[in-house]
Amino acid sequence: MSFLSKAKGRLRKAVDDHGDTISRGIDRAASEADRRTGGKHSARITQASGQAKKALDGLDGRQGGDVR
Repeated sequence: MSFLSKAKGRLRKAVDDHGDTISRGIDRAASEADRRTGGKHSARITQASGQAKKALDGLDGRQGGDVR
């Protein structure tokens, strides 16, 4: 098994075990970024956090469920 295969397996396990916490962290970071920019970039922050959650869902090894 290659290094990257092992790393991907560990990442999937971490997302399986802690996906909800990671998702909440993404939400909190987006909220803080929006607050600090005074709402000037809300659309882009929302888009970026949505893409991050989509990537997180792609790493989730569970069947048929969102991480959120």
